[in-house]
Amino acid sequence: MESALRPVLVIGASVLLTLIVGWAVDRSLRAVDGRHPETPLWGLLRRCRLPLQVVLCAALLRGAYRAARVSHGHSAAVGRFLTLVLIAASAWLVVRVAAAVIDSSFARYAATSRNIPKIRRLRTQSTLIQRVFTAIVGVIAIASMLFTFPEMRTVGASMLASAGIIGVVAGVAAQATLGNLFAGLQIAFGDVVRIGDTVVVDGEWGVVEEITLTYLSVRTWDERRITMPVSYFTSKPFENWSRGDPRMTGTVYFHLDHATPVDAMRKRLLEILEQTTEWDRRAWGLVVIDTTPTTIQVRALVTAKDADDIFNLRCIVREQLIDWLRCEHPYSLPRVATAPAPGRFHEGQDREAAPMPEAKDLGPGPGAR
Repeated sequence: MESALRPVLVIGASVLLTLIVGWAVDRSLRAVDGRHPETPLWGLLRRCRLPLQVVLCAALLRGAYRAARVSHGHSAAVGRFLTLVLIAASAWLVVRVAAAVIDSSFARYAATSRNIPKIRRLRTQSTLIQRVFTAIVGVIAIASMLFTFPEMRTVGASMLASAGIIGVVAGVAAQATLGNLFAGLQIAFGDVVRIGDTVVVDGEWGVVEEITLTYLSVRTWDERRITMPVSYFTSKPFENWSRGDPRMTGTVYFHLDHATPVDAMRKRLLEILEQTTEWDRRAWGLVVIDTTPTTIQVRALVTAKDADDIFNLRCIVREQLIDWLRCEHPYSLPRVATAPAPGRFHEGQDREAAPMPEAKDLGPGPGAR
């Protein structure tokens, strides 16, 4: 009877102590968070309650499982299992704490700064730093778990002896992956592209939605996702409309008739711009930039605060100016002439039957006697 109750008592006491400590830590963090609302770190650390309880429970059981007097045949297996759980839970806790610290730093900077490009850059860097740290902790945890097995310790010496050859083979095999990894770090700290930037890649316009260590995701205007390796942005040219100053200048082109009233069209453009909220009032203009035998090419120039507003403003100007020309000056729209020119013969008319102009007596010719 005692041999059956002892494990229950050990497990029950460990779980009870774990719950009490977890509750006390959570209450303390909540109290500190209430006294310091300007610091989000304490509220974010409350997300570490579950991994902390797992670490504490695993540590208690690992230290007290011998007191439960488990049979010798199962004692080694139980001890190794609890060690593996303790290592995995410790890695989980470290990753959660690091994520809370990084998110807290970014939140404090974003709350006090008004520089949108710097906020996006810090967000990109913090995200990639967090992913790199998680990968490093995961590798260390897996290695530590493997070395708890005696067989792995025996093989360790031979593995270290052949580490050079294995490293060369792995480097050649994972050349593309390592290239993307270093490209991701270059993007994070080189400020090439950031999360939230408006970019044009391969003729597609979109917003950078996610940046990882190996790939980058762009959300297009029609809600599609373009996923490409991060090495693309370090090896090929692309357009970044959000780098530096997000303000943009846009143009709208019209092919019109030579009789178009350009001055009236210029005044109408200003009226349209003054009625829109997308125009930032920096600059505007309307000029004739080219001419052909049948049409003239008119360019309207407008400005806006970012890429979204410049696209909408160009559509508004194009639509309303065409509607104004159609209603007020329909002769300005280009036409294709199909009527015969004056003085030319109509189709089917006999040239010989057509009346010839009367000949005038101009006097004797040069050969007259």
